[in-house]
Amino acid sequence: MSTLNQTSSRDAERAHWGGIFAMTLCVFVLIASEFMPVSLLTPLARDLGVTEGTAGQGIALSGALAVLTSLFLSRLAGNMNRKHLLSGMTVLMALSGIIIAFAPNALMYMAGRALIGIAIGGFWSMSAATAIRLVPQHQVSRALAIFNGGNALATVVAAPLGSYLGSTIGWRGAFLCLIPVAIVAFIWQYFSLPNMGGNQRPSPHKSVFRLLHQPAVSVGLMACGLFFMGQFALFTYVRPFLETVTHVSPSGLSLILLTIGIAGFIGTLIVALVLNAAFYLTLMAIPLLMALIAGVLMLTGDSLWIVALLLGFWGMLATAAPTGWWTWIARTLPEDAEAGGGLMVAVIQLSIALGSTAGGVVFDTFGWQSTFALSSILLLSAGVLTFTTSRHRK
Repeated sequence: MSTLNQTSSRDAERAHWGGIFAMTLCVFVLIASEFMPVSLLTPLARDLGVTEGTAGQGIALSGALAVLTSLFLSRLAGNMNRKHLLSGMTVLMALSGIIIAFAPNALMYMAGRALIGIAIGGFWSMSAATAIRLVPQHQVSRALAIFNGGNALATVVAAPLGSYLGSTIGWRGAFLCLIPVAIVAFIWQYFSLPNMGGNQRPSPHKSVFRLLHQPAVSVGLMACGLFFMGQFALFTYVRPFLETVTHVSPSGLSLILLTIGIAGFIGTLIVALVLNAAFYLTLMAIPLLMALIAGVLMLTGDSLWIVALLLGFWGMLATAAPTGWWTWIARTLPEDAEAGGGLMVAVIQLSIALGSTAGGVVFDTFGWQSTFALSSILLLSAGVLTFTTSRHRK
C-alpha cells in the first residue's frame, strides 16, 4: 500500500478546523456550480443557440470527468503537496465559473463544465484522506459530516438560488456570483490548511483497483453501491409520484422538496454523534429504515401528510448516509484513503446512474409501486451486505 507523508507530531495532535470549514465552503460552491444549470437550462440554451438537451449534456460531462479524476488523481499527483493540489482545484473551480459566464458558444460552455467536473472529482476523492490529516481520528466522522453539510446545503439552495439570480441578473450573472466565493475559499484555504505531503513511495504501476482484492473493501463498496442505487431508483421519481399519486399542488410540491432538503441538512448535523456511538449499526440501520419507508409509501401514497412526513425522514437518512460511508473509507483504508476515496466517488456516481435508469425503466413499464419495491429490495440488500462488511472490520 502507498503511505502518505505524515505532518509533524504537533500537527497530528492539532485539529485544523479552519481548514475543514474552508474546504466545506469549496464543497458548497462546487455542488452549487454542478447543479445550478438545472434551473438555468432554458435561458442558457437559448443564449448559446443550442437545444436544452444539448445544454444538459454539460451536467453529464462534468459527472463523467469527476469519475475519471477521482480514479486517477492520486496516482498522477504523486508526492505533490496536497495543500497545493486542493488550492489548484479551487482555482479550477473559479476558472470554470469565468469560462461559463463569458462563454460565446456551447463549446466554451462545455469546456467550463469539464473543469468543474475535474474539481469535483478531485475534491471528493481527497476528502476522507484530508480529514484524516486535519483532525484526530476520533473527530474524522465529525469533519466528514461538516463536508457533507456543505454538500447538503448546496443541494437545497442551488436550484432556487440559480432560478432567482437568473431571473434578476441573467444566467451569466448567476455563475459570476460564484467566483468571489471561490476566491474567498482559496484565500481561506491558503491560510488555514497545513502543508500535506503526498505519497512517499509513488507507485505508478499500481492501480486503485488493487484495493478491490481486499474482501472488506470489495464487499463494503458493493454495499455502498446498492445503497445509492436503491436511493436514486426511488428518489429520482419522487416528483411524478407526488404529482400523480399524492396529487400535491405546485406549491405543495416545492414545500415537500424543501422539507426533504432541510431534513437532510439536519441529518448531517447529528449523524457524526450517532456514528461515533454505534458505527456499523448506524450504517446498517439507514438502508433498512429507508427500505421500510419505501414499503410504507406503497401503502399510503395517497395520504399527503403521511407522505410528507415519510419523505422528510427519508431525506434525513439519505443525506446523512454518505458521511457514514466516507468515514468507513477513512477507517478501512487510513493509509490509502485517497485511492479508496477515488473508488468511492466512482462507485457512487455509477450507482446513481444505474439506480435512476433502472428505476425509470421499471416506472414506465410496471408503474410507480414496482419502482418503490425495487428500491426497497436494493436497500435491504445494502443492509445485508453492510452487515457482512462489519464482519470484515479491521
